[in-house]
Amino acid sequence: MKEDPILTNLITELKRGTLTLCVLSQLTEPQYGYSLLQVLCDKQIAIEANTLYPLLRRLESQGLLQSSWDTSEARPRKFYALSDKGRSLLSDLAAAWREQTSQIATLLEEESHA
Repeated sequence: MKEDPILTNLITELKRGTLTLCVLSQLTEPQYGYSLLQVLCDKQIAIEANTLYPLLRRLESQGLLQSSWDTSEARPRKFYALSDKGRSLLSDLAAAWREQTSQIATLLEEESHA
């Protein structure tokens, strides 16, 4: 079956728009990058390291995440967790997501009955 490049691009855009919410939702407890990558993949959220790490740095620079280094192991790891601002934003973003998905579901339901 041949993939439609327009559909592929639209799906990529849709996923890109939701990755921030996905990442923030998994940082209520501290995680280091690779463990976060594994958690997301285990939950069927496809994200690559070269997408995740810049996103983490951007969210930290926006004040939504705080980070700390754990040097107790042989390999130092940078842990990320939600800041207070990040917790508040996650709550607001999740509410906006629920509202938008409800509205879209209503539109799609109307379409299927048309």
